[in-house]
Amino acid sequence: MDLLSGTIIVPEQAYNFVICIGFIFPGGGDHILLGIILLRRESRRMSLQESLNRFKQQQEKCQSTLSSIAARAAPSKAAQPYKATPSSAPPKVIASVKFSNDTERLQHINAIRKSPVGAQLKRVIDLLFETRQAFTPEDINEACYVDVNSNKALFDSLKKNTKVKYDGKRFSYKSKYDIKGKDQLLSLVRKYPEGLQVVEVKDSYPSVLEDLQALKAAGHVWLLSNMDSQEDIVYPNDPKVMIKVDDDLKQLFRGIELPRDMVDIEKELQKNGMKPATNTAKRRAMAQVHGVTSKPKPKKKREITRRTKLTNAHLPELFQNLNVPDS
Repeated sequence: MDLLSGTIIVPEQAYNFVICIGFIFPGGGDHILLGIILLRRESRRMSLQESLNRFKQQQEKCQSTLSSIAARAAPSKAAQPYKATPSSAPPKVIASVKFSNDTERLQHINAIRKSPVGAQLKRVIDLLFETRQAFTPEDINEACYVDVNSNKALFDSLKKNTKVKYDGKRFSYKSKYDIKGKDQLLSLVRKYPEGLQVVEVKDSYPSVLEDLQALKAAGHVWLLSNMDSQEDIVYPNDPKVMIKVDDDLKQLFRGIELPRDMVDIEKELQKNGMKPATNTAKRRAMAQVHGVTSKPKPKKKREITRRTKLTNAHLPELFQNLNVPDS
């Protein structure tokens, strides 16, 4: 109802309902106003019902569309089932590499390959020495990051090195003596009765130093130190030369007193057909010509200490009764 104009607007759908209201409440404005209020409520109810009906129809339509789409897609999937090929391998699990770690490794490889040839050569020789295996250039590159194939100077240096053996395909370590065990080591030492330097055999195989100590403990070799070069020398110990010396001969040997003057020593050497390495008489004469007088110093008999060089170390029975001080 428009209050300004005083007219009443009735929806077409509720026209019959207005007529009913007019019959029920004949005459009177109050009755007509009440009918209009009821009419508006009924109109709202009918509008909500229509909206609900339209929503249900749209929902049914959508459900029908989805069902038809699913019905069309089902036969195409059934016609092409997935078949796993027998040759297909299971997917490889690749370990994740952090960017920082990979960058550090690449920087390390780059630093090695940019280092001098001598440094790379030592790196390869150390690898061959420690492993005692034969390596191809590709194996060397994988083991210590030294690219032998791409560095001609390094490749030539490896082939010419005395500590490296190259058979045309692989590089391996080459020691001076090709021995592999304790028995071969003992046979080698017996070929050098004048002594063999340990430094020449210690790189023959990894346990060579332990085998030398074992041979020494068993009495097969003598292992002595050279006081001049501070290097160990190994001597063979031949059981056939082991003889027993009488005590009288030992006392006679120890009782011989050498001359105290060097000139007398040189004369004794000449009497026995040996040429002395020094000429004390000539040295003294030259000193007098230049006005330098030298008085012969009394020779002091030295005691044997731990630093004394034993020239007859291969005859230990001669020194069993000597007192060696602790310091």
